[in-house]
Amino acid sequence: MTSPLHLARRAVSSFSNRIPDDIGRVDSVLTPDEVKLWRSMPGRDQTHSLVVLARFERFCPGATQAERAAALLHDLGKTRSGLGWFMRIVATLVGRRGERFAEYHDHERIGAEMLRQISDQRTIELVGGIANDPVAKALREADDI
Repeated sequence: MTSPLHLARRAVSSFSNRIPDDIGRVDSVLTPDEVKLWRSMPGRDQTHSLVVLARFERFCPGATQAERAAALLHDLGKTRSGLGWFMRIVATLVGRRGERFAEYHDHERIGAEMLRQISDQRTIELVGGIANDPVAKALREADDI
């Protein structure tokens, strides 16, 4: 997941911060409180989450609503770091140096904390990287763009 080719593709695909047009699917998967958090993500993360959801649904067609919610919210914790496009690339290259870079790298744990009071336990486990089952594997593969 951290090969140079993967990182280059992710950097190029996330250059635009435009809010996606097709967000109707979000309302059909997430609870109203989850939608508020999803909308707090930058446009590039929203777009990425919709791509991951579509791939995840192909890899795991029997996924529950909670599991599909995790696909949309898997990078939610990245918002806490406040890093923009370029600084996320730097954080990926240099690792956990400094508080904001450490927060960026801890995005799974942080995302799970953000969802703790509002989401299904299954969503929290998948977003937090705690689950280790075929669905979790499918979600990781869907994110490996």
